Amino acid sequence: MQDRSGSGLEGAVVLVTGANGGLGTHFVAQALERGASKVYAAARRPRGWEDARIVPLELDVTDHESVRRVAGRATDVTVLVNNAGGLNGSSVLGDLSAVRELFEVNFWGALEVTNAFLPSLERSGGVVLNVLSVLSWIGIGDGYSASKAALWSATNTQRLALAPRGVRVASLHLGYTDTPMAAGVEAPKNDPADVVRAAYDGVEAGEHEVLADQVSRDVKQGLAQPIEVLYPQVRR
Repeated sequence: MQDRSGSGLEGAVVLVTGANGGLGTHFVAQALERGASKVYAAARRPRGWEDARIVPLELDVTDHESVRRVAGRATDVTVLVNNAGGLNGSSVLGDLSAVRELFEVNFWGALEVTNAFLPSLERSGGVVLNVLSVLSWIGIGDGYSASKAALWSATNTQRLALAPRGVRVASLHLGYTDTPMAAGVEAPKNDPADVVRAAYDGVEAGEHEVLADQVSRDVKQGLAQPIEVLYPQVRR
């Protein structure tokens, strides 16, 4: 088994889910800038790329057979970026059909993809990067927060279970970022290029958790506060 922990992206084979999105395109491009030998750009509707090192793949993370087919083709992956995600305004209250759909993408999809690529990652001593959110720590995002919180918990379980098998599991937490998903947000936003740069810096440094911006650092630090401090709305 080749140990790539902390060795950077030079020569790596990277697979990025949600590769056509605002963060995904930067994950693809910056992996190549850092020396990756190949990048699988996976998306529901794959696009053309102007670089022979980029291999577009059709992938629906909510479809078991789609995930299985892609894992059977891309058997040389050493770095997996679980970037695919959704936002549909769903709530954990009332009709739960929309939040169930969101969990299929944000939670179950990420787990399905990681499980499918474990043979390749174990052979290479590889890395999984789960793209989470500052909202995985704070519930103001309702259904979205719930789905990302669930993935954060599962990420911690993956870290414990996969470390003895030579696979490092890292998480990326970020606040509002200037991507199509946050187009309706009227607040300061991160540059997606900066977020991906921080993520890959963390991967190369051997980190297990990357806090891409100040809001993520502030919220993480505040988790030890009483609930009434985190959520002043509940005070009476």
